[in-house]
Amino acid sequence: MAIEDNSVNIKSDGAKAAGAYHHGDLRAAVIAAGLKRLAAGDDGELGLRALARDVGVSATALYRHFPDKEALLDALADEGLRRLGALQAQAWLKAGGKVGGFKAIGAAYVRFAHDEPALFRLSFTRQMPDRKDEEDGGEVAYNLLRAGIGEALPGVTEPDAAALHAWALVHGLAMLILDRRIDWDEALVDKVVGLTFGGLAR
Repeated sequence: MAIEDNSVNIKSDGAKAAGAYHHGDLRAAVIAAGLKRLAAGDDGELGLRALARDVGVSATALYRHFPDKEALLDALADEGLRRLGALQAQAWLKAGGKVGGFKAIGAAYVRFAHDEPALFRLSFTRQMPDRKDEEDGGEVAYNLLRAGIGEALPGVTEPDAAALHAWALVHGLAMLILDRRIDWDEALVDKVVGLTFGGLAR
């Protein structure tokens, strides 16, 4: 299984003058600045003007890449889903695939929610209706889950239903942790995910 790392990669970390950006770098820089604000808990300040200040350009310079704030939020949400998919793919390969890999992608899902709570919430609350015909990060992650079921649990007769079952359970666990209904405990997460995903084989 080939893995493509689609995460944002920029060479600088602070605000730069407009002339310091090469063609095509500005969009990545703005997404990186938005991710930084999300990680710092500044999700209320994700407007184009605020991010333009962060990267050292005028707000009008961003309109070529993001016509409005909604487009910016969509881009951040998709980047979150791409990162999630990449982490799950890495977890699958590290665990050696099959049942171990299947459980590992479930644990990686919950761990991502815990480590990147604002990005996780944003990624799963954006509708992005115009992307139905495109394979975005969420579709990649879901296809990985479905493929994992096919390899780990070949006897499952309804892989789509099994994938939805597994997704709903790990998403529910992630939300219980984010909403502070239960405390973060990585060992407990691994145990619960193991029961959840192992149960599909019975």
